[in-house]
Amino acid sequence: MCGRFTLHTSAGELVRVFQLIKPPTNLANRWNIAPTQQVLAVRQSSEGREPVWMRWGLIPSWAKDAKIGNSLINARAETIAEKPSFRTAFKRRRCLVVADGFYEWSKFEKVKVPYMITLKDRSTFAFAGLWEQWKDATGDWIESTTIVTTNPNSLMASIHDRMPVILPSERYDEWLDVGNQDTEQLQTP
Repeated sequence: MCGRFTLHTSAGELVRVFQLIKPPTNLANRWNIAPTQQVLAVRQSSEGREPVWMRWGLIPSWAKDAKIGNSLINARAETIAEKPSFRTAFKRRRCLVVADGFYEWSKFEKVKVPYMITLKDRSTFAFAGLWEQWKDATGDWIESTTIVTTNPNSLMASIHDRMPVILPSERYDEWLDVGNQDTEQLQTP
């Protein structure tokens, strides 16, 4: 599960880390990014990797109402190839959701305790993401995204029963390549 995360990396560093064709606009330090807010994602275009702002909470193209996205902030890696809400995006619209930390809560007795999770070196990283386009009643297009989750690794298992898929940089090209239809390999964190 991933319900909140952070991003406070400079535009120059994001260009370098993700090999972006241009720096992201409207970048500000964010310490508590929540569902339905705009998040920074990276997707492949004909020119290269482009930074884009998307609504967090996937709205499938067939949805009748944008509110469905409120419950589609995460997608289970094990089922993204079959679930109607995610399968088309998984085949055609994969992205990287940019972060430098995320929060998980663990319950001890009756108290929820938040944990801030980062990489050891506190560097910027990418969650595996999916994105969609949806046209609202006024004809405006909304681009939205979801974060792919998986079973926890040994470090996360004591905190939560799920964790976001954090892609190593050597897998960015593979994940962003929509020509890559090896769903078994792509579903393996």
